[in-house]
Amino acid sequence: MVDLRPIFLINGLFLLILGAGMLFPALVDVAVDNPDWQVFAICSALVMFIGGMLFLTSRGEDEELSVQQAFILTVSTWVVIPTFGALPFVFSDLSLSYTDAFFEAMSGLSTTGSTVITGLDGAPPGILLWRALLQWFGGVGIIIMAVIILPFLRVGGMQLFKIGAFETSEKVLPRAAQLGIAISLIYVGLTIICGVALWAAGMSAFEAVSHSFTTIATGGFSTTDGSIGHFDSALIDYIIVLFMIIGSMPFILYLKMVQGHSLVLWRDSQVRWFLALLVVLIALLSLWRWSGNDQGMLEVLRYTIFNVVSILTGTGFTTADYTTWGSLTVVLFFFIMFIGGCAGSTSCGVKIFRLQILVSMVAAHLKHILRPSGIFIPRYNDVPIKDDVMGSVISYLFLFLVCFIILTLGLSLTGLDFITAISGAGTAIANVGPALGPIIGPTGTFQPLPDTAKWFLSMGMLMGRLELFAVLILFSPQFWRA
Repeated sequence: MVDLRPIFLINGLFLLILGAGMLFPALVDVAVDNPDWQVFAICSALVMFIGGMLFLTSRGEDEELSVQQAFILTVSTWVVIPTFGALPFVFSDLSLSYTDAFFEAMSGLSTTGSTVITGLDGAPPGILLWRALLQWFGGVGIIIMAVIILPFLRVGGMQLFKIGAFETSEKVLPRAAQLGIAISLIYVGLTIICGVALWAAGMSAFEAVSHSFTTIATGGFSTTDGSIGHFDSALIDYIIVLFMIIGSMPFILYLKMVQGHSLVLWRDSQVRWFLALLVVLIALLSLWRWSGNDQGMLEVLRYTIFNVVSILTGTGFTTADYTTWGSLTVVLFFFIMFIGGCAGSTSCGVKIFRLQILVSMVAAHLKHILRPSGIFIPRYNDVPIKDDVMGSVISYLFLFLVCFIILTLGLSLTGLDFITAISGAGTAIANVGPALGPIIGPTGTFQPLPDTAKWFLSMGMLMGRLELFAVLILFSPQFWRA
C-alpha cells in the first residue's frame, strides 16, 4: 500500500503557494477598483484553507520519496493545481463554465497557451495577471521536474540528465531541494530582466510584467487578443525572441555558467543542434516568403524569426497570421511544433535530445549496413548512449505517436473537422498553443469547441507536459502492486 501522506503534504504546500499567488491579482484589481478582487480574495482563502488542512494533517517524519510516490506526486500536483486554479475564472466577470475554466488553467499551467477567452483587451487586469502567473508557475515547475524528478523516474530517456550529485535511481534525494532553489532564483532573475527590457521597449509596466512571466515560461498567454502583434514593435519582437530562446535552453547550464563555466552552453550538443535548427528554418522560410511577395527582406526576417521561434519553442505568441503565408509554411509549422526546445527548459515537444539520439542511432545502423564487420556506437555529447536510454527514447517516440493518433481520433469523434482535430491534438500534446484552421488557428480560440473536446485536449496537455510515461504508468495494475 502506497503511503499517500507525503503526497498530500506536498500538494497541500503547493495549494498554499497557489492561494498566496491569488492575492497578487486581487491587489491589482483593488488598485483599478475592479470588483473581481473579491473573487480572488475568497478563492485565495478557500484554497489556502484546503491546502493548510492537507499540510497539517499529513505531517509526519521526513522521509525520502520512493519512485512510486514520485510518480503519483508528479501527476497529482499537475491535476490539483489547475483544479483549484480554475476557480477565479469561474466566479469572475468572465463567468466561464468549469470546463472552460479548467481548460484555461491547464493550458496555463502546462504553458500550452491555448485559450477559450475572447475580448482579452477588455478583461479585468487581475484575470490577465492570473493567466500569466499560472504559466510562470508552470514554467518553473516543469524545469525543476525535468531536471530533478523525471530523470530518476527514467522517463523517455530523461535519465541522461541526472545530476552528478545524485547517484541513485531509487530515491529523490533531499539535496534536490537545493538545486531547485538555485534554478528558481535564476528563473526569477531572468524574468525580472525580461520584464525590465519589455518595459523599456515601450510596454506598460503591467504588460511588461505579464509578458515577462509568459515569455520566460515559453507559455504564450498575452494581455490582448492581438498577441505580440498588437504592439507592432520590432524591438519588442526581438526582445521576446531572445527570451523565448533563453527559456528553451537547459536551465541547469545557466546554473553552471553562474558557477564560472562560461562556455558550457556552446559545448552542449543539444544547444548547438537547437540553434542550428532555428537558423536553417528561418533561412528556408525567409527565402520562401521573400521570393513570393513584395515585402522587404528586413520585414520578412522580422516576422519569420518571431513566428518560427515561437512555434518551435512551443511559446505560441503570434505577430501575424502565418496560415496565410502559403502551404509550405503551414506544413512546416505543423511539423516543427512537435520538436520543441532542450530538455531541462520550459519548452515543450519531444525535445531536441531525443531527435539527436534517434539520428545517432540511425547513422550508426546505416554505417553497420555498409560495413558489417565494423563497430559503430551511437553517441550523445561525445559519450556512448546506453541501451536503456536508447530504449526509453524509442519507446517515448512511439508512444508519443500513438497518443497523438488516439487524441486526433477522439477529437474527430466529437464532430471536429480533420484540420481542427489533427492540429488541435498536435498543439495539445506538444504544448504549443495556436493550431491550424479558421477555428483554433493563430487568429482563433478554442472557445467554440464542444466540452468533450476540451476535456480531451486538457488530458493531452497534461500528458504532453509530463512526458507521457509519468501519466500512463498510473493506469498500470503492476504499478500499484509494486
